Amino acid sequence: MHKREFYTNQLSKYIDTPVIKIIKGVRRCGKSYLLRLLAEELMSRSIDSNNIIQIDFESLKYEEYRNYTSLYNFIMNKVSNAQNHTIKGKIYLLIDEIQEVTGWEKAIRSFMTDLDCDIYLTGSNARLLSGELATYLSGRYIELELYPLSFNEYIDFYQVDFKNTQAIESAFNDYLKYGGFPGLHHMPDDEDVKRQYIKGIYNSVVLKDVVQRNNIRDSELLERILIYIMDNVGQIFSAGRIADYLKSQHRKVGIESVYNYINALENAMIIYSAKRYDTKGKKILERMEKYFLVDLGLRYSMLGYRDNDISQILENIVFMELKRCGYTVYVGKEDDREIDFIAVKSDKKLYVQVTYLLATDEVVQREYLPLTKIKDNYQKIVLSLDRIPIGTKDGIEWMNVIDFIRNINKMN
Repeated sequence: MHKREFYTNQLSKYIDTPVIKIIKGVRRCGKSYLLRLLAEELMSRSIDSNNIIQIDFESLKYEEYRNYTSLYNFIMNKVSNAQNHTIKGKIYLLIDEIQEVTGWEKAIRSFMTDLDCDIYLTGSNARLLSGELATYLSGRYIELELYPLSFNEYIDFYQVDFKNTQAIESAFNDYLKYGGFPGLHHMPDDEDVKRQYIKGIYNSVVLKDVVQRNNIRDSELLERILIYIMDNVGQIFSAGRIADYLKSQHRKVGIESVYNYINALENAMIIYSAKRYDTKGKKILERMEKYFLVDLGLRYSMLGYRDNDISQILENIVFMELKRCGYTVYVGKEDDREIDFIAVKSDKKLYVQVTYLLATDEVVQREYLPLTKIKDNYQKIVLSLDRIPIGTKDGIEWMNVIDFIRNINKMN
């Protein structure tokens, strides 16, 4: 099994700690697989498999336990019966898609009181613990966000020779098109098959995690908004512009309704926002953010692959890689100029510009100039797909995009 070590290492740190471990991520990003890896890790620590209770609420096998009382009774009976026989010691609960259980927080809180247990939950909603619901488990949980495969994981899954530059670049081109949903590597190397597989993910995510969960009546309007975002990924966003676009297609919708649909898409972890940060005023701006897709395969399934979109596709890749590494990512505003990303993590900060190729003096000026205006000492990088080393200019580093995303975890 492919280990997805970045995530398994994080989970391993919390084994047997008195907090609930909650793993969030878009559907089909590998949450169930991660729980299987966790079960293997537990058994490698000499924990009896009978002490590990796994439940997947995507399976109809557990349909009757989709409210907190039936779930509680099911597990307590299972533990009680088992304890009358061979199970001794701590119980490990691994529950997939917990949001399918009505009032699940009550059952989980009771397990923590009534059992000697270690609890791991997955969910496909960013607001799994929000508002009043979070008070049930206040201070007693940690959250881990899981994403589709990073490019390094993609190389591992597809067994690409990491020493072969040509093979790496070929894999990267495929990654830009098909994205990193883990199940894709089981599909035959056929473009139509891959596209249909990703389209199936798109349909299940939009229908199950957005339309049904939010009781959206006009699913066609939701899809138009999502496709607009896909087509303009990495562009400064304006709800008014979307409203005007829909009006041109004879669909009338208010700006607040647009934001309601977008919030639903964000909660399903299909899209992520990067808010604008004014570097001079040192404040976050409330509007004119950018949106990025959790996985570019979704875009490919709906719009196909277009070479002339390469710059915004690269921007999406870099944004998600920064997110995976735990950075909070903003779009920078320096006077009337834009900095693609300001990435912040504890005491680290990166300023990043992303472009396809530094092919002309005009492009070089456009990408480097905004960074020259930043006077602090944090790292400033321009990324492109150029292969001839460009070096450092005015204290601003250049890196190849592929090299950057492959080595980001090693950077200071």
